[in-house]
Amino acid sequence: MIDLALGQVKQILERRAGAVELLVEVGGQAATAILYPSLLGDVETGETVVLNTTAVRLGLGTGGVHFVVARSPDRMRLDSGHGPGHIIKQRYTPLQHRCLSVEEADSPHRAAIEACCSLEGMPVVLAPLHSMLGPAAAGIKAAAAEACIAYVMPDCAALPIAFSRLVPALKRAGFVDATITTGQAFGGDLEAVNLFSGLIAARAVSRADVIIVAQGPGNVGTGTEYGFSAIAQGEWVNAVSALGGDAIAVPRLSFADQRERHRGLSRQTVVALGVAAQVGATIVLPELPTDQRKEIEAQVESSGLAAKHEIVTAPGEPGLQEAERRGIELGSMGRAPREDPVFFLAAAAAGAVAAERAK
Repeated sequence: MIDLALGQVKQILERRAGAVELLVEVGGQAATAILYPSLLGDVETGETVVLNTTAVRLGLGTGGVHFVVARSPDRMRLDSGHGPGHIIKQRYTPLQHRCLSVEEADSPHRAAIEACCSLEGMPVVLAPLHSMLGPAAAGIKAAAAEACIAYVMPDCAALPIAFSRLVPALKRAGFVDATITTGQAFGGDLEAVNLFSGLIAARAVSRADVIIVAQGPGNVGTGTEYGFSAIAQGEWVNAVSALGGDAIAVPRLSFADQRERHRGLSRQTVVALGVAAQVGATIVLPELPTDQRKEIEAQVESSGLAAKHEIVTAPGEPGLQEAERRGIELGSMGRAPREDPVFFLAAAAAGAVAAERAK
């Protein structure tokens, strides 16, 4: 069941693209809550709201805040749901809502979508974690400043793109030019029914030079062989290949993560690219100190990934320098690039390879 509670809005802490962060009082305690205006309209201080408190009760990390699921009827326009489109996202839930997808008949982009059936070798960076989006985009821009980058967000983690703080920061910095949310994910510049049409939209509508596919915030992991949401990276390889694109996979690397399955080359990368991916891709390793390079190369070889995929090495440092120069704050699992450089270098290096192949 959903954990619900009544709360009162005490303060509006921040308004960002598609989301409002609130200070609410719940059971006599102050807490943070997120409201999505596209679903429920705007909010004012003093309002009583219904909160989904599940994440806080579970002590979740990335999504560990309350979410507003309803407002007082006297504060809402109960007939305000009219808008374009007839494709439903969050289908058959209390918060299902309509959107105008690029594929449907009323879309101004329908003709472009129908006319495009291939990526024609377009480079597509496949980043299994949301925190890789920033360094991947920075790596592209460091190598090709004028490249147009489209971010495609599938629905295997957070569904509202507005939950991400990183995406609006990247758009302000000019690191991401267009966003496309696919499947049940919503809130992008463009909406698509599935990953395939989302990739086509990135090429035919957004006119991207490079696409980055990365899940939204909130990677799920269970410690089991297949029970993690980033396994979708292998499925993305299959989709990009089927559409004639150039799949460039970011490996999950770390020497700071204390969990053995994530040391060096993550077991999640081995499973996603070794089992879920049915075709070959390019896996990019960053330039590293000799001892780290040898350890990761040995893991790539022993895992069988080297026999299945093309393994290339590229510099990641220019991308991280570009992110710092443009004021983009990078982080993952509470760690900054200086604390676990290999994680961020891998994504930036993949971006650099994609940029070179796009030229």
